[in-house]
Amino acid sequence: MTRDSVKVAVLCGGDSLEREVSLRSGARVHEALLREGFRAELIRVDSYHGLPQQLAPFPVVFNILHGGAGEDGTVQLLLELLGKAYVGSGPLSCAWAMDKHETHRLLAARGVPVPPWLTYRGGQLDQFLDQAVQLGFPLVIKPRDQGSSVGVFQVRDTGELASRAEEVLEGFGSLLVEKFIPGRELTCGVLELDGADTLPVVELRPRRGELFDWEAKYSPGACEFLCPAPLSSGEEERVARVAREAFLALGCRDLARVDIRLAEDGTPYVLELNTLPGLTEMSTLPRAAAAAGLPYERLVASLVERALARGKSHSSG
Repeated sequence: MTRDSVKVAVLCGGDSLEREVSLRSGARVHEALLREGFRAELIRVDSYHGLPQQLAPFPVVFNILHGGAGEDGTVQLLLELLGKAYVGSGPLSCAWAMDKHETHRLLAARGVPVPPWLTYRGGQLDQFLDQAVQLGFPLVIKPRDQGSSVGVFQVRDTGELASRAEEVLEGFGSLLVEKFIPGRELTCGVLELDGADTLPVVELRPRRGELFDWEAKYSPGACEFLCPAPLSSGEEERVARVAREAFLALGCRDLARVDIRLAEDGTPYVLELNTLPGLTEMSTLPRAAAAAGLPYERLVASLVERALARGKSHSSG
């Protein structure tokens, strides 16, 4: 099968707060696949109604729907039911990775360092916040199930903790509090082409504040990206090891980005794992792939070919 005979649907958009980022990722993936000779078509998702019919002509799907149903396992389950080959992790891995509580729980059980955390499960918020204070300030507040650092705040006292907790609960309906880890903000891409190989580590230095938040991620000039990160060989090895362990613990495949805080004592703490990392011009995974000698076009083409090969093996089995 030649590339010009392969129809690839590139899914982007969606209805999550990450829609605009997804549209940018999708446009870039689509252009790259066309340059690589695939018959790619960009499908901007505004509603999931009718999506199975839209996907009917396509044997393979490059899903780059960030957040929400596109990344929490829902669309992945639909693609499984439709018998489509697709790029990325399966439904259960996506569901685990989107839920930060489940990610922390699963990784901690495997011995992968994660920050001490508490998850709000309903009931008296005041009582929960009293428990959270015991983790020790500063704390980080975030929704349990959002990506791209949406709704993430650092808090330094009980008043700020209470106001931000109410804001996150009102806006997102879920709440997770974890201890802030002083140190360095790192991210490590994992690419499964010939085994789960880690890409060069990227260090993120926001120009304002200590958190790599939404503004730092997507505002030009708001963050300095160092790739490869200036780490000692021991630090790099530890970061790459926990990134790989996190990828395998959640049963991921193809690609992921693991966000890590490197503590002052050298311990790499995993914050979260993204099963559909951004592929925009500012995203860290394509930067790391380029630093490893893998150009953007070859990156996305390899992912499509991997999905196709997986689909053939399933159909022949």
